Amino acid sequence: MKTQVAIIGAGPSGLLLGQLLHKRGIDNVVLERRSPDYVLSRIRAGVLEHGFVDLMREAGVTEHMEREGHIHDGFSILFNGRRERIDLKGLTGGHTVMIYGQTEVTRDLMAARAASGAPSFYEAENVALHDIDSGHPRVTFRKDGRELSLECDYIAGCDGFHGPSRQAIPHDVIREYERVYPFGWLGLLSDTHPVEDELIYVSHPRGFALCSMRSPTRSRYYVQVPLTEKVEDWSDERFWGELRARLPADVADKLETGPSLEKSIAPLRSFVVEPMQHGRLFLVGDAAHIVPPTGAKGLNLAASDVYTLYKLLCKAYFEDRPEMLRRYSEICLRRIWKAERFSWWMTSVLHRFDHDPFSERIQQAEAAYCISTVAARTSIAENYVGLPYEIIE
Repeated sequence: MKTQVAIIGAGPSGLLLGQLLHKRGIDNVVLERRSPDYVLSRIRAGVLEHGFVDLMREAGVTEHMEREGHIHDGFSILFNGRRERIDLKGLTGGHTVMIYGQTEVTRDLMAARAASGAPSFYEAENVALHDIDSGHPRVTFRKDGRELSLECDYIAGCDGFHGPSRQAIPHDVIREYERVYPFGWLGLLSDTHPVEDELIYVSHPRGFALCSMRSPTRSRYYVQVPLTEKVEDWSDERFWGELRARLPADVADKLETGPSLEKSIAPLRSFVVEPMQHGRLFLVGDAAHIVPPTGAKGLNLAASDVYTLYKLLCKAYFEDRPEMLRRYSEICLRRIWKAERFSWWMTSVLHRFDHDPFSERIQQAEAAYCISTVAARTSIAENYVGLPYEIIE
């Protein structure tokens, strides 16, 4: 088989890239080692930056999102019993975020790809990359007992942290930067009405908590837990009790509880690999970087990678400027490190650490400053709604 761009991974970043390229007439094939049902079972973020929403519009996949997504003009931060609303729209000149679950984004993109007729191979086994530093890379895989080979011009590695793409780059070529946090997020999804119309971030002596949502009738809640905790030790009753203990009384009184649809513990880490490309392989999303979910940047960073690679591939194919692709890593990393800083900062301010007394007082002072001055709230708002994508000329 032959194609122009081989896309490894059928998560939202791989599918979005494939849809954008298809609309511009650039052939691509998507390979995914899991089944469609498994991909859709992943419970992930639901806060979309305006840049991501605009990119979905450019891909022509917005019918459900525009109808079912919910625009949020702000969110709240609670620290030491004090509550402050971050007015995203007012502080950023009108920018907002949209609440629309990653599962729904993926479902919409899957449907668009199926309707387009562009080829996708799910449950592709033993995916391996070859000759990525040559002019003729290829990807081999096993499907339905057959060994197949896909020749291509370029490879987009959208296959996550554990996928084969990053492993295909020689270890002496890349450098990894990582910070692992000593806690995780225990998350619960339930068909209950959200406690409020906007997200609430809570810093509490018992630990961090987040009140989020997927729709007006489906809620997502999180509490900070040690990495030693096991999800099976957390009954629904225990979770709701712990969440209520971390909320102020006026919010806790409004909390609607119910059976969990999904419950899991996600460890927190910061991770970046440099460079994000080697030869004709380009890493996208979690294959190259991970952020703590506190800043709502994971899916949005992947979308900015997709935007950059898409625009550069268009330069290569339609303007005969393949040399532009050498800038991919440089352009992406400028935005990535800013998002890493913001996610690290949100995590460090809002979570409970085993700090020495001095560090604990510094954390309290930082939190007090960030919610008490217009300048600090503006900085939070600008980072939260997302920095503008870099114009590629």
